[in-house]
Amino acid sequence: MLIKILGAGCEKCERLEKHAGEVVSELGIDATVEEIRDARKIAVYRLLATPGLVINEELVSSGRDLTKREVTQLIINALDKEERAKNKQIE
Repeated sequence: MLIKILGAGCEKCERLEKHAGEVVSELGIDATVEEIRDARKIAVYRLLATPGLVINEELVSSGRDLTKREVTQLIINALDKEERAKNKQIE
């Protein structure tokens, strides 16, 4: 799983990155968390407000100061989506 935090390094962006890293560690999942600060790279996701949260190349949150609980749910949702995709390929 690839998790990207989009933003200019503001307090909300830093907090989102911290939450994402903690959730990955607590869930024990294989994921990379990276911060993207380059405006050109951020523009690819058509982000209207920072911070942005991208999981597996899908923008799942924009402009919200997410709680750790909300980040956890978004990551779990992405894990479920990955699992369904894998099961579909097997069928």
